[in-house]
Amino acid sequence: MIGTGILKGMAVTARNFIGSYFEKDRLITVQYPEERIPLAENYRNFPFLIYDTDDAEAGLRCVACKICEKECPPQCIYIVKSEDKKPDYMGKPQFYPAVFDIDISVCMSCQICVEVCPFEAIKMDKEFELSRRERFDALLLRKRELSKSNDYYHRICPTDATQVDAKLAEAAAKKKPAPPATPSAPTAPAPAARSAV
Repeated sequence: MIGTGILKGMAVTARNFIGSYFEKDRLITVQYPEERIPLAENYRNFPFLIYDTDDAEAGLRCVACKICEKECPPQCIYIVKSEDKKPDYMGKPQFYPAVFDIDISVCMSCQICVEVCPFEAIKMDKEFELSRRERFDALLLRKRELSKSNDYYHRICPTDATQVDAKLAEAAAKKKPAPPATPSAPTAPAPAARSAV
C-alpha cells in the first residue's frame, strides 16, 4: 500500500519525540552552562606548560629546546631561550624559556607539540571557555598564563599524569651516579723475605 513507509517513519519520529521528554538518556541537548557533560580523560583543547614545584618559574620543566616551535604546523608557538641557566626541578642547571607564547587563535589542537617534547613539559588542557572581548592579542597566551602545576595535570588526566611521573622518576634514577664503593679495610703489607747473607 502506498504511504506505509511514510507512516512507519512518522511513528518512529513521534516515539523519539515523546520519549525525549521522559527519558533522560534520550535528551538531545544539555542545559549548558547549568549542566555539563564530564569530559573524557583524553579530551584535548590547547597546550599548557607543566611545573613541578610551588614556584611556576623555578619548577618549569621546559628547557627551551624549541622542538615544539619547529614542529608546530601552524607556527603558533614562539620561544626565546634564556641567556643564563638556572637549576631545574632536579637541581641540574638548564636553560629556560625567557619567553614562551602560544597564539591559541591559530592553534589547531593537533598535539604534535606534546608528542615531540622530550621533557614532558607541554600537555593538552581541557579548558575550552577561552572567549575574549578583545580582538587581537587577547588570545596570545604568555608563559605566566600557560604555566600550570603538576597537581592540576593529575586532576585533569590522572592516568596519563601517573605514567609520566613514573617515566620521569625512572629516568632520574638512571641518571643518578652509582654510590661510591666502600673502601675495604687496609691490609698490612706482607713482610719482605730476608735473604741470608
